[in-house]
Amino acid sequence: MTTQISRTATLNRQTGETDITLSLAIDGHGKSNIQTGIGFFDHMLDALARHGGLDLDIQVKGDLHIDDHHTIEDVGITLGEALYRAIGDKRGIERFGSALVPLDEALCEAVVDISGRPFLAWNISFPREMIGNMATEMVEEFFRALCMSARITVHMNCRAGTNAHHIAESAFKSFARALRMALSCDPRSAGRIPSTKGVL
Repeated sequence: MTTQISRTATLNRQTGETDITLSLAIDGHGKSNIQTGIGFFDHMLDALARHGGLDLDIQVKGDLHIDDHHTIEDVGITLGEALYRAIGDKRGIERFGSALVPLDEALCEAVVDISGRPFLAWNISFPREMIGNMATEMVEEFFRALCMSARITVHMNCRAGTNAHHIAESAFKSFARALRMALSCDPRSAGRIPSTKGVL
């Protein structure tokens, strides 16, 4: 009988711009406790946890008197590093995941490879500059920071959409579902690393 390894990580990242404490459980129940000081970003991270099946606690003190950039980018860096640590050596995972998620008129697609190679291909644009107190350009910056720190390859596309809120939410949810698929355990793998190289 094989014992499931606990895929969890807890990090504290402090810089002159942000102080972030983050806990992640990959095999969670979609529970979240998130306080970044940016309401719409909290909403998106909650969706990521819920639809990714992750338990996620993120507490942030950031320099929001300047703008939202450092807080959002640094959360991406910290969450990516937590994912990298929690995944471990990638034995037995599916490795690849993809999802198309609609939200009313919006339809976004995410494809994930837990590859060990950091890359983001981004083909999503927004019809306005702000959603609440979050700049829409920071959606891409968040995912880029996450991909670089997690060492994963992600392609994200918007196939349809006119409402900025719907597009962003569709993007986060499609990434969450694709990540959940990629991180799931393949019962046929016999604990092997899913690569012809034997390492990821």
